[in-house]
Amino acid sequence: MTRILVIKLGALGDFVLAMGPFAAIRRHHPGAHVTLLTIASLADLAQGCGYFDEVWIDSRPPLWRLKACFDLVRRLNAAGFDRVYDLQTADRSNAYFHAMGPLFGGRRVEWSGIARGCSHRHDNPLRGSMHTVERQAEQLAIAGIKDVPFADLGWAQGDVSRLGLGAPYALLVPGGSPHRPRKRWPVAHFTEAADWLVERDVVPVLLGGAEERGVLDQIARASPGARNLCAETSLADIITLARGARSALGNDTGPMHLIAAVGCPTVVLFSAASDPALCAPRAPQGSAPVTILRREPLSDLDVDQVTAALSFH
Repeated sequence: MTRILVIKLGALGDFVLAMGPFAAIRRHHPGAHVTLLTIASLADLAQGCGYFDEVWIDSRPPLWRLKACFDLVRRLNAAGFDRVYDLQTADRSNAYFHAMGPLFGGRRVEWSGIARGCSHRHDNPLRGSMHTVERQAEQLAIAGIKDVPFADLGWAQGDVSRLGLGAPYALLVPGGSPHRPRKRWPVAHFTEAADWLVERDVVPVLLGGAEERGVLDQIARASPGARNLCAETSLADIITLARGARSALGNDTGPMHLIAAVGCPTVVLFSAASDPALCAPRAPQGSAPVTILRREPLSDLDVDQVTAALSFH
């Protein structure tokens, strides 16, 4: 049996954008055993999508943890993979290419990626200026996979009945990477947007993880009509909520990719800390397009302009 390895370590938004390539790889190798190497926080999505026979977790040990590094290399080489699709295309995954060879007890395998010397190298000098979706499609084409579909999250079904969201609602995602504060629209602005929704009889539903509790609690206290679901939703729940939402507003952060990918009318806020031309969420063809608003600093983005961009279906 042909054995395929796919490498995609994160983050969440990048993982969602890779769902189309995952589907294309699975379709291209219908009888193969396909393994995904990813990170623990993405395991549920990886197992639920149905594209992989196995999901391996990479703890991404630092180089000084030699035993952990060698254990992973030995496992990769012992698996006998015939082809690898490196959708991470980073220094770490490039290192795996060089480690998967005779020097470490393995054999050289077919490799789709950017590692120097690999068999199906994506060497377009403009790849760094391409959106992730087009860049990965071009990479896979070099490996013989010509048709890459849009991400399909139809398989994800969360039980959100426990939340009791009967009234029309919109999703607000005010969090983001704590080490990148420039990517966050001010809490006070999100509070004004929440009040704007309440005035229109739409419940603002606040989404975020436990690490964002302070931000979500602050908005909920200032806008009593908001529903605070901090740390109460799985990724499948977020996808399901997005299907029923009137609209969604958030910073450039992973959950916005899930929300946009199911066709929810979505407004995403960008600063100069990230480039929407490279990594903006994508919506399926025929659904409401994703609206991108960008300012530097993001605090200069006016609340009225943001609420005007929200659309309701």
